[in-house]
Amino acid sequence: MNLQKTKKLTPFLTFDRQQWAALRKSVPLKLTEQDLKPLLGFNEDLSLDEVSTIYLPLARLINYYIDENIKRQQVLHKFLDIKAPKVPFIISIAGSVSVGKSTSARILQALLSHWPQDRKVSLITTDGFLYPLNILEQKNLLHKKGFPESYDIHQLIAFVSDIKAGKRHVKAPIYSHLTYDIIPNQFNEVDQPDIVILEGLNVLQSGMNNPSNPHNIFVSDFVDFSIYVDADESLLKTWYINRFLKFRRSAFSDPNSYFNHYSKLSEEEAIATASKIWDEINGLNLRKNILPSRERANLILVKGQHHAIETVKLRKK
Repeated sequence: MNLQKTKKLTPFLTFDRQQWAALRKSVPLKLTEQDLKPLLGFNEDLSLDEVSTIYLPLARLINYYIDENIKRQQVLHKFLDIKAPKVPFIISIAGSVSVGKSTSARILQALLSHWPQDRKVSLITTDGFLYPLNILEQKNLLHKKGFPESYDIHQLIAFVSDIKAGKRHVKAPIYSHLTYDIIPNQFNEVDQPDIVILEGLNVLQSGMNNPSNPHNIFVSDFVDFSIYVDADESLLKTWYINRFLKFRRSAFSDPNSYFNHYSKLSEEEAIATASKIWDEINGLNLRKNILPSRERANLILVKGQHHAIETVKLRKK
């Protein structure tokens, strides 16, 4: 066999924008520009064309997965002769800091909430499962915030497990980006929705990503469909620095902000600071923990310039 002529084996089907957009079929776009604006991230400027081209075909695909999941549940319940509680379909969205996971999650939430019929869709970020600042300080993990060891993974697993067991009024802690900490005694409540979107850095990671503290059960064990939002690190670093500069002129200027001291930096100092934070924390976490989990996803959205998705990779099975 001539190895040079052998195609590279891959578990994914790859689509360019035009090929993927064709899979929308005749699904109508119900979102308007006015609906889209509050869904966008601080440093993003996506158009309705991006929603039509990328997210409508994705929503159509996810609906097929949901239909199949319901059928499998019905078969199992019939076999066991039980009446099981309502079990949500869980979608996870992973990817680097500054890649736009939250925007993708909000757009999907908006689309899936009203198509093909009205559905209850809850959106939870794993930021709420970070250890509080005082615990991170005790564990000497402030410089590794966002790394696997900075999360209360047992609490996160228990939360996802309770959702998948059909329990009612399951609570998730709330994280404040202003104070850079968990808000005491405040929670988001998940009460048997049809769909749960779980967004975060760590939702595809397994024990292999954190060998010093392995677990037998992972978040991905409870997920029905997983998405990884991808981009070249050079783009991610640029987006992070641009976002940092915008925050410096807005959120950081709030006297209650944990990062208020950054608002006093000159632009040159701010760029240098953001670049250093990326190189020593976010970029390191990306290469060590987040990127190695990418191939575990059911679908990968690959971004190019201006957060536009250029390629979609769909797992064959």
